Amino acid sequence: MNLTISGHHLEVTPALREYVLTKLDRVTRHFDQVVDINVLLSVEKLKEKERRQKAEVTLHVKGKDIFVENSHEDLYAAIDQLMDKLDRQVCRHKDRINDHHHVAPKRMDATTS
Repeated sequence: MNLTISGHHLEVTPALREYVLTKLDRVTRHFDQVVDINVLLSVEKLKEKERRQKAEVTLHVKGKDIFVENSHEDLYAAIDQLMDKLDRQVCRHKDRINDHHHVAPKRMDATTS
């Protein structure tokens, strides 16, 4: 698994990096077939008083790319909400992969007899 954590108008401190890694453990625990993860943390300065912290994740799994973004006044809160969204999308993707919506041939013969 390739992991890239980068910052835009922001220095990614070791504390931020560690926080993102601990939050990503929850996602990789649910779904271990992750190929690539790109995390982008940024600060948007809209006005002097109003600063928006933005976190984005692009998760590349086999056959699909999952993109999630979230903005908040606090960067740690933005990361928390982002990981909640990402966790829901990963679980939904995993359910779609595992649920094939068909009956096995051996069960089909038993029901028609």
